[in-house]
Amino acid sequence: MNKFTMTTAVSLTLVAGAANADEIDFLCYQDATECDVLAGLLPAFTAETGHTVNLETVGYDVIRDQLENQLQTDAAPDVARVTNLGGLNQYYLDLTPYVDVAAWETAYGATLPWFRAPGGDDQGIYGWMTQLTVTGPFVNVSLFDDAGVDMPGEGATWDDWAAALMEVKENTGITAGLAMDRTAHRWAGPAFSYGAKFFDDAGNPILVDDGFREYAKVFVGWHESGLMPAEGWPAGEGTQYRNAAPLFQSGDVAMHMSGSWMINSYADNITDFDWKAVPAPCGDGGCGAMPGGAAVVAFESTDAPEASAMFIDFLARQENAASFAAQTKNITAHQGLQESGIDYADASPAVAAALSVFAANAGVAAKTTPQAYTFQGYSKNFVIYGVIPDYITKAITGEMSLDDALAAIDADVAAKIAE
Repeated sequence: MNKFTMTTAVSLTLVAGAANADEIDFLCYQDATECDVLAGLLPAFTAETGHTVNLETVGYDVIRDQLENQLQTDAAPDVARVTNLGGLNQYYLDLTPYVDVAAWETAYGATLPWFRAPGGDDQGIYGWMTQLTVTGPFVNVSLFDDAGVDMPGEGATWDDWAAALMEVKENTGITAGLAMDRTAHRWAGPAFSYGAKFFDDAGNPILVDDGFREYAKVFVGWHESGLMPAEGWPAGEGTQYRNAAPLFQSGDVAMHMSGSWMINSYADNITDFDWKAVPAPCGDGGCGAMPGGAAVVAFESTDAPEASAMFIDFLARQENAASFAAQTKNITAHQGLQESGIDYADASPAVAAALSVFAANAGVAAKTTPQAYTFQGYSKNFVIYGVIPDYITKAITGEMSLDDALAAIDADVAAKIAE
């Protein structure tokens, strides 16, 4: 083949590729820079495949409150970054016809079940975990120093921390010792520590067991004592989410029960005091923490299934997953990279230390409170997320007795799951 013929062949190939190219609509939310980093990978994907990606960055409330409605209409995107992994399963595109299944099982086998529908689906591949997140506390180190209070160490219980935080509050005059995001996702980790199982041996959801009841009693008591602020859970109603980060950033509370997704934000925005992540507090039930994270998924309604699957497969490659984790300073879900480690070369000591603490929290929770991983993959966990804050808040404010609130939680969850 002469040079002219070779050039013509290449040109024809490019023309054919362009003719078959698809445009993918990608709806993306970010806690920090995740969508920006993904956008940086798009030129390489287009150069390799000819497909283009129209990335639209939106607020998390759009994903949480509007995406499912879009999926029921013609307004659905081809691909989105989501957190309700099991709850949206009915809409997912199965990637298995388009990807190397064995390679995906090797790299992401631990998290693939989170996307699957219950009832025997142990084959489908539905999305790429952009990162693992895990719940746990952040502590204002400066307040502990100012108060002259020793910080509890690894293996400390929630009771140990509550006593120390109350002492910090009393010695410094801050608003409260402990703030927690108003969501059952943050509530669950401590509940596991107190022995709440959330599921019976057959995998059916049970909430108000002895451990759940004990933690609910303790949690209400933390508000009655002033350990937790009135601006937190009591200020919300129904399923309303309230982020406690502003209380922590302002220095008004000594601990924020949140999760690893806040590391970068705190590194960027907290300048007035020293902070750090601490190991998940323990109890009779273990050292509970909720794993989770965001994922990129494609939907069955897409007009470009192969291109959408190719895009997700491209993002999930080891080199791209490593780049994403390093740039966003997140915990990777790629099991090979978990073993070899991520080079967070430009991370500050505080960020690097926090990433290590949260990664350890995930590992300890997997061993001591495995119900956390079951809960994360449970297809109707959104029901529990909605019911718990509503009734626990009513118990805190005195609108209901704790016994009545717990009975209502069990009845409401059972009714909604049966729908």
